Amino acid sequence: MNEDRPSSAPGDGRQRNLLERITQFFQSEPESKEELIEVLRGAHERDLVDADVQSMMEGVMSVSDQQVRDIMIPRSQMVVVEREDSLEEFLPIIIESAHSRFPVIGENRDEVIGILLAKDLLPFVAKGGESFNIREILRPAVFIPESKRLNVLLREFRSSHNHMAIVVDEYGGVAGLVTIEDVLEQIVGEIEDEHDYEDDEHNILATGDDVYRVRGLTPIENFNAQFDTQFSDDEFDTIAGLVMNEFGHMPKRGETLSMAGYEFKVMRADNRRLYLLEVSPAQDDEDETAEEDAAAAGIEQAK
Repeated sequence: MNEDRPSSAPGDGRQRNLLERITQFFQSEPESKEELIEVLRGAHERDLVDADVQSMMEGVMSVSDQQVRDIMIPRSQMVVVEREDSLEEFLPIIIESAHSRFPVIGENRDEVIGILLAKDLLPFVAKGGESFNIREILRPAVFIPESKRLNVLLREFRSSHNHMAIVVDEYGGVAGLVTIEDVLEQIVGEIEDEHDYEDDEHNILATGDDVYRVRGLTPIENFNAQFDTQFSDDEFDTIAGLVMNEFGHMPKRGETLSMAGYEFKVMRADNRRLYLLEVSPAQDDEDETAEEDAAAAGIEQAK
């Protein structure tokens, strides 16, 4: 007598579906970094990972593709201490910049003789500069090429416990400097401290006569109200979006442009976002105003 075999046992359908899903996953796994990024973005769209996690994971992958030249602080923007200056002469520079490390130079910026840590100055400041000799407290400077990969540099920073490196070009001249913070910001975004922005409640901060620091996320409506401009917010919600569109590319630190009578200088940015701007009246407008005033004064004198 033949017995009928059951077509399937309970749960077999669910097991096959699970097996098919696992097989499909491995068959369609990303074959390039670009595909992996698309997978991450898809995971974010499905609420599997939040925006911060997605951004950091993309940042980790981008670090291996970037070189030091992409993020370094240019030579012209380096805040340096001159070897022959006294403590009283360079202390205001230390205080104003609020950095923790400073290249010390000899005759020019190509001659970096060491790194000065601000904290090493405290004993001498307490004693009024008595017996101060900058050569006795200098730390060795680390020199790296512009072409060094950021992931390699980060590994070297971690192993050597250095936080700053001097960047040199192919001719051995100083091209700029880079810090461990600059590298980490490519992964986690801007790292702010109490000196980067002193007022967390406002997006626009006055730092001097007609000079302002403006967060990239400042709504265009708020910017217009502060600076009496008429920028449209139809296409962009924030001043960062407007400025990046005007540049036509992702701007780097130090780049400037003029719009509506104001100069916009990029203070902090990475390869994905623009974080901080310095806004001041455009120089051309100031010059024209001065010329008009001088002309008006000449006319009055002629009368």
